[in-house]
Amino acid sequence: MRLLVLGGTEFVGRAVVEDALARGWEVDVFHRGRHPVPAGARELLGDRTVEGGLDSLRNSASWDLVVDTWSWAPRAVRDSAALLADRAERYAYVSSASVYAFTPPTGTDEARPTVAGDPDAGEVEYAQAKRGGELAATAAFGAERTLLLRAGLIVGPYENVGRLPWWLTRIARGGDVLAPGPSGQGLQYVDARDLAAFTLDAAVGGRFGAYNTVSVPGFTTTGELLDTAVELVNPHGARLVWAHPERIAAAGIAPWTELPLWLPRGEDYESLMTLDTRRAHAAGLRCRPVAETVADTWAWLRSLGGEAPQRPDRARKGVAPEVEARVLAEVLGG
Repeated sequence: MRLLVLGGTEFVGRAVVEDALARGWEVDVFHRGRHPVPAGARELLGDRTVEGGLDSLRNSASWDLVVDTWSWAPRAVRDSAALLADRAERYAYVSSASVYAFTPPTGTDEARPTVAGDPDAGEVEYAQAKRGGELAATAAFGAERTLLLRAGLIVGPYENVGRLPWWLTRIARGGDVLAPGPSGQGLQYVDARDLAAFTLDAAVGGRFGAYNTVSVPGFTTTGELLDTAVELVNPHGARLVWAHPERIAAAGIAPWTELPLWLPRGEDYESLMTLDTRRAHAAGLRCRPVAETVADTWAWLRSLGGEAPQRPDRARKGVAPEVEARVLAEVLGG
């Protein structure tokens, strides 16, 4: 198999490249040269945002599969897919559950309505950008040659968004750690490596269309994830202190950003943490145990000296220490 990954040096793209190389595939990585390409892959340099930025693809061979993780202006997907439509068999676009248009009843599947998207658009909001990318890929390759991976929360080694890495580094510092309750609330996510494996397997199997590619609803809980992190990172020096969502809200702490991975019950939670994933799991999606994801992410972080890379287009995550200390004092003081 010959694979072209548009991106391929960070997080999901890197996981795809490493999985393909482990399978013995020939892998080309098209990127801007900001990060090293995994050993064993061939490098193709270019910038999709500038005129002539795709030229290195014009002079290359054909591929069995293209995997694209682009998250910005849909017209970049449009131009790439149009160029590759006659030179690649299939196109897999890593999209997002954010493309869904409204909070549906719990468990609604891939047939639910999406936001409007424009494949010719420039910079737009994240949901519209991902939907525009879906439309651009499908227009160029056709529905039966296009695979749309609608992931929700993605974690694991190489994460450059700052969610799980923030929790691990915070727990490593020790002491009382503010934890957003209730501890038994369900948490739905996918390890980037499991998303990568499913993407390649599904493409080889000739699958097409949209798949909600995360764990089953209630795969784990906030409590299990954070308890596992404490046990693996700092079992004798960190203690989780659970706070009610109302107390967190009263303190002005933002879910998802200041307390990463966590959403209180409500509209956003129902949209992102109750996805119906039966189609993906029937097609072969498998999610590894929580402890494996946490342990491997922590090992990767330690290999970097404890400081995770950070995407420049995403704000840094985590609550300010002084705010956390104030809320902890309130919780512990009753």
